[in-house]
Amino acid sequence: MTTLDSSKAPHVLSDRQRLWAFWLGCLVVTAGVLLHLPMYLMGADIGYRLAGMPMDMGMTIGMLIIPPGCALAGWGLLPRRGHDHSHDHHTVDVTPPEDAPLSRAHWGLMVTLVVALIIDIMKPASLGFVVPGMIKEYEVSKAMVAWLPFAALTGTVTGSIIWGILADIFGRRASILLSAVMFVGTSICGAMPDFWWNVGMCFMMGAAAGGLLPVVYALLAETMPSKHRGWSLVLVGGLGAVGGYLASSGLSALLQPEFGWRIMWFLNLPTGLILIALSGAIPESAKFLMTIGRIDAAHAIMKRFGSVVRERDETPVEAADHHHHVLTAPPVERRFAGMTTALSIAAVAWGLVNFGLLLWLPAELVSKGYSMGVSSQLLAKSALIAFPTVFVCAFLYSRWSTKWSLVGTMVVSAIGVAGVLTIENGASPILPVALMIIGTNGLLAILLPYAAESYPLRVRGRATGWIAACSKSGGLIAQLLGILGAVPPLKIAALAIIAPLALAALLTARFGAETRGRDLRELEK
Repeated sequence: MTTLDSSKAPHVLSDRQRLWAFWLGCLVVTAGVLLHLPMYLMGADIGYRLAGMPMDMGMTIGMLIIPPGCALAGWGLLPRRGHDHSHDHHTVDVTPPEDAPLSRAHWGLMVTLVVALIIDIMKPASLGFVVPGMIKEYEVSKAMVAWLPFAALTGTVTGSIIWGILADIFGRRASILLSAVMFVGTSICGAMPDFWWNVGMCFMMGAAAGGLLPVVYALLAETMPSKHRGWSLVLVGGLGAVGGYLASSGLSALLQPEFGWRIMWFLNLPTGLILIALSGAIPESAKFLMTIGRIDAAHAIMKRFGSVVRERDETPVEAADHHHHVLTAPPVERRFAGMTTALSIAAVAWGLVNFGLLLWLPAELVSKGYSMGVSSQLLAKSALIAFPTVFVCAFLYSRWSTKWSLVGTMVVSAIGVAGVLTIENGASPILPVALMIIGTNGLLAILLPYAAESYPLRVRGRATGWIAACSKSGGLIAQLLGILGAVPPLKIAALAIIAPLALAALLTARFGAETRGRDLRELEK
C-alpha cells in the first residue's frame, strides 16, 4: 500500500472546467423564475388565485429559458480533470483516522449539510400545506390532488437513480449544486394557472430532492473521522428532517394566511439560492477527485479534514465487489433475511406515516373546523417539541445501542400513530403529531446508517439502497390510495400503520445486530 504525498494543497474551489457557464445558468434560471412573479402579484387583490388565467408573455419566456438554464449550469459543473492517472490500476482508499479530533472544518461541514437537508426536506414537507389550497382553487377532488405527492415521490425514486450516476460523473458537491439549481427552477409552480403543470413541476422537484439526501450522507460519511461517523450521520440527518418540517410548517403558518398556498412553492427560489451560496463550504469527495486525476486537490481536501489518502493494488475479487446497483434485490442469505425483512417493513411503514398520515393530516384538521393557519401552527408546535429529541437519538445511537435505539424509534412512532386515534374523539393533535414526528424523524435518521453498518462490503450498497427504496415505496402506496379515491379514514389508516411498525420493532429486536463500536471488517467473515 502506498501513502500519497499530501504536501501540495492548492485551492480546491476552482475545480470545474467552465464555472462561468454554471453561474450564467444560475442567472438564467433565476431570471426565468422572476419573470413569473408579475403574474403572481397580479392576483393579490383576489387572494392570489390564478387558476384558469392565460399565461402572459413574460411567464412564457420564463418557462422557455429555465430548462436550457439548468442544462447550462449542469454543463458548467463538469469537473476539470487532472493529468495524473497513475492510480488507474489501483483502488483508492480515503481513510479518516480513527482517533482524529473534530476540527472546525468538520463542524462547518456538518452545519452546512444540516442547512442543505433542511432546504431539501422542506420541499416534500410543503406538500401537505399546499394541498388544501389547491383543492379549493383548482376545484379538484382529493383523489385528483393526490397526483401531486404521487408525482413528487415518483420523482424521488427517479432522482435517486439519476443522481447516483451524476455523483460519479460530476462529483458529490456538483450534484448538490445541481439539485439547488433545480429547486430554483421549480419555484415557478407558484404561478402555474393549471393543476397539471403543478404535477409536472412537482415531479422535477421530487427528482432534485430525492437525489440530494443520499449524496449528502455519502459526502459526510467519506469525510468524518471513523469514531464520530455514527452520531454525526444521525445528528445531521435528524436535524435536517426536523428542521425541514419545522421550517415548512412555520413558514406556512406565517405566510399562507397573507399570500396563499402558492407562496410555499416560491420559497424554492430563495432557499435554492441559499444552497448555491453555501457551495464554497461544501468540499468535494477526495475519492472522486482521485478518480479524475485531481491528486493535489484530493490532498488539499484530506489535509483540511485530517484524513489519509492511500492507493493499493486491487484484486479481481475486490474489483467485482465495487460494482453494486442500488436497486437490485436485497441480501437474501439466511443470516440477512430476518434483518432485511425487519428493516424493509420499517422503511415502508415510515413512508406510510411521512407521506400518508402527515400529508393527509392538515386537510383532515381543516375538515374538522381548524383554519389552515391554525393547522399549520399546530404542526409547527409539534415539530418544535420534536426538535430536541434529535440530539437524544444521536447520543443513544453512539453511546448506548444502535440496535435498541432503532427499535425505540419504531415504538415511539407506533405510539404517536396510535395517538391519532384520539384526534377522532376531539383531543388536541399536538402530542400525537409530535410523537409521530419524533419517532419517524428518529427512524429515518437511524435506519440508513444502521443498514450501512449491518451488511458486508459486497452487499452494503444494494442493502442500503433497497431500504431507501422501501421508504419511498411506502409513500407511493399512500398516494396511490389517494389517486384511486381509496384514502381510508384517519382512524383506519392509523390502525393499519401501527401493525407494521410493531412487527418491524419485534423483528429488529430478534434479528438485528448491535453495531456500536463494531469493526465492519468483521462482517466480511
